[in-house]
Amino acid sequence: MFSDKKDRKIMEPSASQNRINEGTKFTGDIVSDGFFRIDGTIEGTISKPSKVVLGKSGVIKGKLTCENADIEGRFEGNLDVTGTLTLKSTAHIEGEVIVGKLAVEPGATFNASCSMQGSKKAPSTEKPSPYDRQQRLKKASSEQAN
Repeated sequence: MFSDKKDRKIMEPSASQNRINEGTKFTGDIVSDGFFRIDGTIEGTISKPSKVVLGKSGVIKGKLTCENADIEGRFEGNLDVTGTLTLKSTAHIEGEVIVGKLAVEPGATFNASCSMQGSKKAPSTEKPSPYDRQQRLKKASSEQAN
């Protein structure tokens, strides 16, 4: 009746995965729509991957634009992640970072200026609710000041 099997999606190496192995040094620009695993060194620009995993021995010097990134290695430059940036405890980041969400494990080095994409909220055009406590407190404090 009950099964221990669960549908788990595991990112397996496939035709859509790109890999730069340890000991490989690449200089130049990369444009791809696929998943990237980097254990070597890249100097240049990486654009449009769905996800980038930078292994412990991996180094990127340049610019990275992607949806999601898991970083265990070293990154220097401009990092633009529209989704979630996860920094593992061995990560070392220097430069400018723009993210949607940020997760940092203890031990990670993060020497960067960082801005969150979702942090700016548009002003609300809705009429405030009479049951909103914050609005009532603001109104009461402004009336006491007068």
